[in-house]
Amino acid sequence: MPITRKKGPLYLQIKNIIKDRILHGEYPLGSLIPSEPQLEKEFQVSKMTIRNAIGELAQEGYVEKRSGVGTTVIRNTSFSKLSKGKRFTEILVEEGHIIQKKLLGSGIVVNEAGTLLHRLFGERCFRVERLYMLNGQPYIHYEHYLPSAIAPNAEAEGFEIRSLYDFLEENQIDLENFHDRFSVGAASADTGRLLGVAEGTPLLRRIRRSRDAEGRVVEYSIGHYNTELQDYIVNYDA
Repeated sequence: MPITRKKGPLYLQIKNIIKDRILHGEYPLGSLIPSEPQLEKEFQVSKMTIRNAIGELAQEGYVEKRSGVGTTVIRNTSFSKLSKGKRFTEILVEEGHIIQKKLLGSGIVVNEAGTLLHRLFGERCFRVERLYMLNGQPYIHYEHYLPSAIAPNAEAEGFEIRSLYDFLEENQIDLENFHDRFSVGAASADTGRLLGVAEGTPLLRRIRRSRDAEGRVVEYSIGHYNTELQDYIVNYDA
């Protein structure tokens, strides 16, 4: 994954990339993350940069570094205030699955008057399209829409989103609640191609509206899940 000084301190970018891999099962709980020399080679940075990144992860409670052993993953769930929005993938990771995310595209879009997006966000909004892979197979196709004001640099060269909810936190967007609606949706030609199913195939469709403390919608998303590959899971705690 490319990193550049234009995106902020290198060690923080590397920390976030490694944390993302931990949260999505690429580095499972109890496993060793790659050694410092391996990470230096992957990211083309100095030893000190890698050590600073690992130090941040250790302070946040995700890893533990032991002399002569290496760096072990000791936690694979998020401390984020928005962790409820990530819970489904955390459940899959806890069951031993590996989740990988692909950013398909992002940018500002113009909303046609009278449409739902126009009513929610006005003339413009910020769109993020992603594909989630489950154990190497395409599983979820997501389209997220957010207020354009939170992404003023969206059209700048090299702009990208690593984690949607981390991005919201970094922009001081405090999500108060999520409202999910589930239905069956037919795969469009594009969604079918991305998920490896025929156009028109019935898919689980989840529509989410996330609101801030003032009740404003700050995220509208549509997800199509290939539940032939994996059921959608919800855990209820007593």
